[in-house]
Parts: sequence; C-alpha cells; structure tokens
Amino acid sequence: MSGPRPNVHVVDHPLMRHHLTHLRSCETTPIQFRAHVRRLASLLAYEATQDLEEKPHEIQTPLTTMTGSVVSSTIGLIPILRAGLGMVEPVLDLLPDAQVWHLGLYRNEETAQPVHYYSKLPPGQPVDVALILDPMLATGGSAIAALDTLTRWGVPRIKLVSIIAAQAGIEAVSEVYPQTDIHVCAVDPELNASKFIVPGLGDAGDRTFNTVG
Repeated sequence: MSGPRPNVHVVDHPLMRHHLTHLRSCETTPIQFRAHVRRLASLLAYEATQDLEEKPHEIQTPLTTMTGSVVSSTIGLIPILRAGLGMVEPVLDLLPDAQVWHLGLYRNEETAQPVHYYSKLPPGQPVDVALILDPMLATGGSAIAALDTLTRWGVPRIKLVSIIAAQAGIEAVSEVYPQTDIHVCAVDPELNASKFIVPGLGDAGDRTFNTVG
C-alpha cells in the first residue's frame, strides 16, 4: 500500500463523523439514511468547491454599491445512477446553476466490473468543472469508467465526491487519474469477497431507495 496521496482529501470534522456514524448503522431507516446522505453531501460539496474560480460582480446593497464576487466556472454534477441521485439535491442547493448529467453504471456481480448502460452528454461544450457524485468508492471501476467518459467529453477539471471510499478504490483511481481530486468523509481499509466496503454501510442504492432484499 502506498502512502498518503495529495489528491485525496478526507474531511475531518465532528459533524461528518456524527452523520457518518448514523449512516453506517443498520438501524437507520431509509428516510433517515437519505437525510444523512444529504447532510454529508452538502458538507463534502462545500469542501470540494473551495477552489472554484470567481469573477468580480458589482451589486447595490440597501446602503451603497460594492464589488462582490460570483463563481465564474460552469459546473456539472454527474451522479452515478442510481445511488448518486441522493447527493444531487443538496449540492444543487449550493450550486443552483450547475448542470446535471447522469451516468448509468452498475457492477456485474460475477466479475465486479462496471457495466455502462446510460450516458447522454451533449456533443461539445463541456463544463469547466465536473463533480462525480457517488456515495461509495469501492473497487474504483465505476469511478474510472465515469472519468473516462468525462475525459472524452473534454472536461478540464474533474473531482470525485464520495461519502466512503475503500483504500483499494482510491489506489485504483489514483493510478489511472492521479490528477483527479477525491473528496471523501472516510477511507475504510478493505473490501470483502463480494467487493463491498468493510466496515462500509452496505448497498447505498438499496438503502437510499428502500429496495433491500
């Protein structure tokens, strides 16, 4: 295992640990699970967007005129279907002008390889910054497939935003795309034989949409 990577940003904050603990618990109901995902996604997005480009913007306050600033980059939110959908709304609350483009990927349970079944990115005119939203970074297969797609689209800056990552997934993504920033709440040490993150939180899609079992 290699040492710490400069492209990996683990947000260390009491609120992160609080909500993540409840998110992991098998006693958390689907409605509670969705609420914790929203809170964690919002905190992650705040951290992941600290370096967005800005431009001056003249405004009139109730008392005088002043020069403020607004985000100048075009931003795309790219949720990985289906689990990533739960992270879109809280990020849109922070970035209401962001574009939302969906990528459909699922893991073949026999091979653990990603299967790409949906993508509808427009030809040309890529966004300046893309945030890939996926609660779990396990093997890294789906993340690399999404990065491949966005790179072909021509996005110059891509960030991966996940709630929990496995160390193996981080290593896999970083080997192929070392320039891609990865923002997570926690890094778990291992994958089990079924390629689930341990201790993890189970299947994020099933728990979000109440389709377990």
